[in-house]
Amino acid sequence: MTFSFFNKEKKAVEQIKKAAEEGDADAQYALGERYALGDGVEKDVKKGIEWVTKSAKQGNSKAQTTLAWCYYQGNGVDKNLKIAVEWFTKAADGGNANAQNALGVCYQYGHGIELDQIKAYDWYLKAAQQGDKEAICNLGICYYHGAGVEKDVKKGIELIAKSAEQGDPYAQYMLGSFYENGNGVEKNEGIAFNWYLKAAQQGHPDAQKKIKLVYVKDGRKVDENPAYLSMKLAEQGDANAQSTLGSYYFAGNYVEKDLNKAIYWFKKAAEQGNVDAQHNLAACYANGEGLEKDQTKAIYWYTKAAEGGNAYSQSILGIRYYEGNGVEKDWKKAVYWLTNAAEQGRVLAQYNLALRYYNGEGVEKDLKKAVYWLSQAAEQGDVDAQNLLADINANMKHD
Repeated sequence: MTFSFFNKEKKAVEQIKKAAEEGDADAQYALGERYALGDGVEKDVKKGIEWVTKSAKQGNSKAQTTLAWCYYQGNGVDKNLKIAVEWFTKAADGGNANAQNALGVCYQYGHGIELDQIKAYDWYLKAAQQGDKEAICNLGICYYHGAGVEKDVKKGIELIAKSAEQGDPYAQYMLGSFYENGNGVEKNEGIAFNWYLKAAQQGHPDAQKKIKLVYVKDGRKVDENPAYLSMKLAEQGDANAQSTLGSYYFAGNYVEKDLNKAIYWFKKAAEQGNVDAQHNLAACYANGEGLEKDQTKAIYWYTKAAEGGNAYSQSILGIRYYEGNGVEKDWKKAVYWLTNAAEQGRVLAQYNLALRYYNGEGVEKDLKKAVYWLSQAAEQGDVDAQNLLADINANMKHD
């Protein structure tokens, strides 16, 4: 029986190869997947990308979407959001719901293309009409906040609830939050708890934290410790759960503190591209927590996390490049990373970026921009920003 199975599998692979070489787009995509996963052939990600690309160029929407995600995440190719958007667009135009939702995200956050909330809404709608649960949630968020469409809180919650019922963990978490705080629905901590639990069981880190909070608040019992929930998913390879579990071990939340285990899970998640884990791992290397201090590795992981959008890492990199701490001093790079972090609301980055504009370090001196970023930081309670802003205003009055 075993030999028969392997013979059949080998024959199947040979048939796929033959069809792929003859130009069959579906076979090319299937062969690309097999090479990428090492399924029936020796694993070769480069060959996998080559075959998926051939299929994508022939108009196979699954291949186009897969290729887009490769460029979006930097899997097997250099990360390139612009190229990712090009392939997402081709697949989306061909009706692929996953690509339509992803393209919506790109427009919503300006990833590889100019930010456009209306286009984001339009693509979420197209994907949602095909039943994509993530798109249904994203569409609900658009209505809830009035992003790209007229604000309609009731409709927004209905769509988020629909997505939650279909199993989307982020929608489940959001719905739990609505019921916990009475936002748009009647406050009901019991219903909130149930939605948090559903999301937590899928590894949603914020939901797992909420379960503990709700448990303390209303005395309801949880069958499984949040750390145990994360552990089960982490062992199955879930990067979010691995990152969360690492945080639990690092802080001693729900489990006994164990830096070795924290580092183990941070590495697992970081290697899968989880930006929170990458940031935490970088901090461990930087501070020598759980492993030997290594500023080179710290910079490596801070950069990975920053490139993935982690504002904390972006802020740290910006300051390090300014000071020449662990890297060669580079004020232009400092400004680049500080700007990314500041735009995400990091108060430390906002203050430091203001100083760069105020002093003309890495950028042309610009008092107007300095005042803008000082104001942003001051509004968040940064005392240094408030004091400098007051001094600038006082000097302007005297002038």
